[in-house]
Amino acid sequence: MLARAEALGLVAARVFTTQIGERFVARFSPNVMAAAGHGRRTPDWRGPVDPPVDVVVHFADAPMRLYQLEQWLPVLERLAERRSVCVLTRMISTFRRLDGGARVPVVYANGLHDLEAVLGELDPKVCIYVNNSFYNFQPLSWRRALHVHVNHGESDKVSMASNQAKAYDAVFVAGEAAEQRYRDNLIAFDGETVVRVGRPQLDFELPSPVAPSGRRTILYAPTWEGETHAMDYSSVRRYGPAIARALGSDERFRVVYKPHPRVATGTRAMAEAHRETVRALEAANRGCPESDWNRVDDGTEVLALFSGSDALVADVSSVALDWLYLRTDAPLWLCDPYGDRARLERASPAAAAADVLDGETLPRLADAIAAGLDNDARRAARDEARRFYFGDLAPGDSMARFLDAVDELATRRDQLLAERRGAVGLETRAGVA
Repeated sequence: MLARAEALGLVAARVFTTQIGERFVARFSPNVMAAAGHGRRTPDWRGPVDPPVDVVVHFADAPMRLYQLEQWLPVLERLAERRSVCVLTRMISTFRRLDGGARVPVVYANGLHDLEAVLGELDPKVCIYVNNSFYNFQPLSWRRALHVHVNHGESDKVSMASNQAKAYDAVFVAGEAAEQRYRDNLIAFDGETVVRVGRPQLDFELPSPVAPSGRRTILYAPTWEGETHAMDYSSVRRYGPAIARALGSDERFRVVYKPHPRVATGTRAMAEAHRETVRALEAANRGCPESDWNRVDDGTEVLALFSGSDALVADVSSVALDWLYLRTDAPLWLCDPYGDRARLERASPAAAAADVLDGETLPRLADAIAAGLDNDARRAARDEARRFYFGDLAPGDSMARFLDAVDELATRRDQLLAERRGAVGLETRAGVA
């Protein structure tokens, strides 16, 4: 029955029984393939998953966190040109969201036994992790691979220096600042696993959706409130509506409001401040020519908005640092939601290269931004900050570094496994030889 369904090319759900009696659910479709070792269907142009696979990218979380993986997908597509790659999801809702959207194969495994079955079939050389999900510790038990943490951005948030980094064979970081962040914040972290690869996501040219305007375009791209108080760097509750009113109603400017994907669904106070910010921009648009309208953008990749903007207002986040890399030539305003400049500069060295938006500067924000655009006094400081965070990388260098680093890990894994085989004299896919 199953063979006939596959022969007919039907999209189907299949339930397998593994040797340990658990169920492994694998769904095949024309666009996404799941491999289970019980026969497989050849997928379309995305390419088959022919075990063994060189690289598995583990993503265990729900669709609300898919932004953490999605920024890596173009990089993974480039990696797939030289090595076999697949994404391993752990939630069926996430798997379905990626169905038809990812240009690399995607597999699904729910429980721990399912995970073991998939890893046993794929036998990856390298496992990559894009966040600090506690579920990452399950595939870390797979002993035949080298495990690398890449995170989903480069920022000065406290979550970027987690003790979880100690669990990985390699930790890919953007540059000196990230390496120093780990050393300064973690106890007993020697840094030997750190590899500087830059930010390969920034090596893609994205067309701007922002049409030209007679007004200068200010991109306001705040972060969300985080899952703990220590990770709350968001300016939305404190400054969002005021920024929208101050800049959105000024004839010199046009505002593009691009909040973090989780701002609109955050706490009640955060969500209401977001709605008030949107309402302020909509009110400011009344009577303006459509070409000069303020806009709220909840669908465009934030990096695509950079080229059409003249200045950025942001929080401590990866957006601010990406701006330093891509738009070093344009002013950066960093929000201080706590009104404590010393605390802000301790949290983010980038603050020393940025203009700071706080309760004192907010009443004169429009004039201050206009003055900064006319006389950019912080350009040299931003150049220095860019070197601190990213080195002297040119376009394309980060991608090359990333691909070479993955290659080196895959080669090293094969060498280590061969050495272990020779020493022990046996090999099993249930563990290390």
